[in-house]
Amino acid sequence: MSVRIQPSSQVDESAELGEGTTIWDLAQIREEARLGRGCIVGRGAYVGPGVRIGDHVKLQNYALVYEPAELGDGVFIGPAAVLTNDFYPRAVDPDGRLKRDGDWEAAGVVVAEGASLGARSVCVAGVRVGRWALVAAGAVVSKDVPDFALVAGVPARRIGWVGRAGVRLVERGGEPGVWECPRTGALHDEKSGTLVERN
Repeated sequence: MSVRIQPSSQVDESAELGEGTTIWDLAQIREEARLGRGCIVGRGAYVGPGVRIGDHVKLQNYALVYEPAELGDGVFIGPAAVLTNDFYPRAVDPDGRLKRDGDWEAAGVVVAEGASLGARSVCVAGVRVGRWALVAAGAVVSKDVPDFALVAGVPARRIGWVGRAGVRLVERGGEPGVWECPRTGALHDEKSGTLVERN
């Protein structure tokens, strides 16, 4: 397999693209970004300078991943989702001068292995989305999301748990704190607001 880059996309020559990665029309991959193997970057998606992306990640059309974001293996970023990077966004400083690179400090979003961000969701600068978590379409994530959490709303709050298949987990009858995936049968244990897979 080789890398596939559509002619209308812009990929900086210093960016690293893993084997089997595809960059679709009008996407932009900035300098020193690093994408792993088998990634798909959809039409009009943006990957900022120095962003780190794992293997088999999907960025759907018009997703915006601003630096210094980090995406683990198997992450899904839905259409028009945005990962921001500025705690105090302003075009100008208090004196009215246009802000430049040195006038602010970028704070990246971290999306851990297997997590998914729904269409048009927004992750505010500095948050971490845990392993295999699921952020609902249109949600605004303003605080860290635990592993396997299902979050929704503005601001996003946990409304349930999901497993690796992305299906909402069901608590087993007569076994409080034990959650089961209806698709795979995998079991998880809830303790103090966290969810852990059983081996």
